[in-house]
Amino acid sequence: MSTSETNPLIETQPERTDLPLVVMPVVLHAMIEPFKANLPLLHDIARVRMYTDYTLDEDTILSRTADASAVMVVGFHVTPHMLDRFSGHVRCFAFSGTGVASYIDLAETRRRGIRVCNVVHYGDHAVAEHTFALLFELAREVGRLNAEVRAGDWTGADGYALHDKKLALIGFGGIGQTVARIANGFGMQVMAWNSHTDQAVADALGVELVDDMGDLMERADIVSLHMPLLQATAGIVKPEHLDRMRPGTLFINTARAEVIEPGALTARLLRGDIRAALDVYEHEPLPMDDPLRDVPGIILTPHVAWRDDEAYVSMTRQIVQSVVSFYTGGDFNIAN
Repeated sequence: MSTSETNPLIETQPERTDLPLVVMPVVLHAMIEPFKANLPLLHDIARVRMYTDYTLDEDTILSRTADASAVMVVGFHVTPHMLDRFSGHVRCFAFSGTGVASYIDLAETRRRGIRVCNVVHYGDHAVAEHTFALLFELAREVGRLNAEVRAGDWTGADGYALHDKKLALIGFGGIGQTVARIANGFGMQVMAWNSHTDQAVADALGVELVDDMGDLMERADIVSLHMPLLQATAGIVKPEHLDRMRPGTLFINTARAEVIEPGALTARLLRGDIRAALDVYEHEPLPMDDPLRDVPGIILTPHVAWRDDEAYVSMTRQIVQSVVSFYTGGDFNIAN
């Protein structure tokens, strides 16, 4: 591997011009070492160029990937303009997440014959733990209290007990099940929307399945979303479901904003009778004039639930494995 301080580029087998080229035009700093540990999987299969500085500039990304037949997509959206430019030479996108549909148009890539791969179950614990970080911030306001104590204010605040509260999970895959296990440790009553859920799995976790999403939300003290974004789940949470939440309910979304009908959550939160903590948004980065910023007491984090050291290890290995599979005729983690 080679790199330089003036050109933040890591390359493998640069002399092997007979091999196809894989480019990672953007990478988070914390993912560099885990990626480097997995790049040997591509030895004698493909060359790799990994740029170690972070940019979302489309022209820069397009320039860096001009000769690539595969692109590792980390942290940027493949816009229609970029897809038009990519489609002449890129045959595979390896995406660094599960919810690829909000970053790459799967139907269009399928039409153009471009493979899209994602990663699965890499961050079940990471997202579940962040869910509880958000929940605790709503329940105990540690961040605000820390700031107040540092400013000399000893007033404090009353907490919101989690024990015996009803937690409603919308989405009961790997992440939702991990959230249920953690909630059991706090003595919470866990319910889940019954969307083709295995009854045996629910029984093993002591989770009550509820057929109607509106009924589930109405009964809940806390609602937490954990559905992937798929064609079938886009906009599946409707205003009439959100309207069923009782005043005082806590609402958390670490899944995808697009699983909620556009504009519905903002309208519900602006009524001011429920509190929310969000890690995902209809537009990212969250615009400065987004009305969500005006919701009293809302907790906002910048789509980081998936980011921790354990998740990076699994994610980076799956991304590299999907590229290896593409070049060697396999079907690992195909998303489209």
